Amino acid sequence: MFPPFTTEQAHAQNLALIEKLNEGNAYLCQITEESEERKGHGVMLGTLICKKTDSGEEVVLHAVSGISMQLEFKNDSLTDGTMPPASVVVPPIADANAINLALSANDRKIHELTEKINSKETLKEDVKALKLQRTALTTQSLQKVFDLYTFTRFDGKKITLNKIIAQHKGRLPPTGTGDCCAPKLISYAFEHNLIPVSMDEVFYGKDSPNKKCGQSYAPCDERCGYILPFILGLEILYRDEHILVVNKQSGLLSVPGRTPDKQDCIESRMKALFPFTNELNQPAVHRLDMETSGIMLLAFTKEAHRELNRQFEAKEVQKQYVALLDGILEKADGELAPKHGEKSGHIELKFRLNPNNRPHQIYDEEFGKLGITDWQNLGVVTYRAPDGTAKKATRILFIPRTGRTHQLRLHSSDRHGFHLPIIGDTLYGTCAPEERLMLHAQEITFTHPATKEPMHFICPAEF
Repeated sequence: MFPPFTTEQAHAQNLALIEKLNEGNAYLCQITEESEERKGHGVMLGTLICKKTDSGEEVVLHAVSGISMQLEFKNDSLTDGTMPPASVVVPPIADANAINLALSANDRKIHELTEKINSKETLKEDVKALKLQRTALTTQSLQKVFDLYTFTRFDGKKITLNKIIAQHKGRLPPTGTGDCCAPKLISYAFEHNLIPVSMDEVFYGKDSPNKKCGQSYAPCDERCGYILPFILGLEILYRDEHILVVNKQSGLLSVPGRTPDKQDCIESRMKALFPFTNELNQPAVHRLDMETSGIMLLAFTKEAHRELNRQFEAKEVQKQYVALLDGILEKADGELAPKHGEKSGHIELKFRLNPNNRPHQIYDEEFGKLGITDWQNLGVVTYRAPDGTAKKATRILFIPRTGRTHQLRLHSSDRHGFHLPIIGDTLYGTCAPEERLMLHAQEITFTHPATKEPMHFICPAEF
């Protein structure tokens, strides 16, 4: 995953830490029994430089990957000028003994099943059933371990790993999720009201084909990418000193609303996460509907915001959305629905706000604003609702040429368009309990406002 914070300052601290370890002024202490498969593999060292919210004083956090080792310093190692005095060694999220206890309950039975599976005396027809038993026990053990993990979020609230798993629709993460440096460091910072500034992770150990000692590595996709967006409050696709690109989740506002209960949004989370680099009160360059997920672009500086706004107004920014329509497009009866099996097409319709039913938009050929969309039919798929029921849906690619309010939702649902709403549309269709709007901004192309390099991001939909 993309590093959420700048790395340079923290990397210098990591190199100083490695020097301390090599000199014997810092130690990696084995706090649990070392497994045979981990011997000689090395560890990841992480450093997160933070500032206190009240005084701005700098605090440096250190962590070691895994649960089996802890970092310790000699008493004089923090006073010789090479390490900051305000240094904290962050402990693991979950206690190693508690993890081993959770695993031990089924450990013997799992080993017995493995021996039977690998035994030549076991009949082939029995192997499948034995593997199913082993998988069930392994999953049960993993879930007991995951019960032990609780993280502190960007807003100071707690979130359990089980809650994160639920957000992933029950898909279990790999073992060791939560034991990497990044979640330890960031969770500790948020728990102690610290503002992250710079974070870096380096490998420490013998060089291997995959890792080099002292070299920086971004947080891993498999484990950190699974949990960090829920801790940070943002899934960061790209960040530099000028712009931020995120994958907005469905159900979160792009910008704050007027009432106190509508202040949590992408903009407010960005400003809270990057208070020292953001100079704008309204950093969003464009918006996505609350129910829509996908790529959203924000600016850190006035110059970047101004240039990106110019690109949007000049229609130099290209975006693509994917959606699931509630039915089969070939059978839709809208005026612009395909009549002869066309697989692509073009829609131009005028809409305006209905003042008697905000925020609904209505078709108005005379006073409406023109919305233009190109589309491609990607085929019929089976959609399974949260309650388990299944129905046919049409996966469609939308390429908006204008950016009108609810443009894609209206072009789908209105009788002058397809007359086939997007699944989960609370305004122009139907939305079942626990269902979301099946509309996702999956691709964006623009020119970097400072470097003038072409930027292209793709973020596939979860559906």
